[in-house]
Amino acid sequence: MFRRKRGAFEVLLAHPGGPFFTRKDDGAWTIPKGEAAPGEDLLTRAQIEFEEEVGFRPENVRGWIELGSIIQKGGKTVHAWAFEGDLPESFELKSNLFEMEWPPRSGRLQSFPEVDQARFFTEAVARRKLKQAQVPLLDRLRAAIKS
Repeated sequence: MFRRKRGAFEVLLAHPGGPFFTRKDDGAWTIPKGEAAPGEDLLTRAQIEFEEEVGFRPENVRGWIELGSIIQKGGKTVHAWAFEGDLPESFELKSNLFEMEWPPRSGRLQSFPEVDQARFFTEAVARRKLKQAQVPLLDRLRAAIKS
């Protein structure tokens, strides 16, 4: 999701939840994303993941902008789309939960949100906050909205 402000644009980024990301900021944020099943429509999966991770379903999107794909450091391929919009004033983050053993080797399972923050950032700040492998998606978005 992106919005235009005073001649520039801002992008919505998600901060991963869970204990490993509690103190991580720059280089840790990501676009809302998830895994698609084999043969699943990638845009449909992207729309579902956005809603599951942010808790907001975009309505009346005029056009999805395909941004292509990137491969992250761990080998995961991310296919991305952008759309112009904004969060309502009443927005409250509602993310899916995941379970993991925490603390390690404790035998206790704890639940954590997949995303613990979602915020808009200017392009310059987003470049610093994003995982490095996802920065090319910003370049593609910039090129797409200039044309």
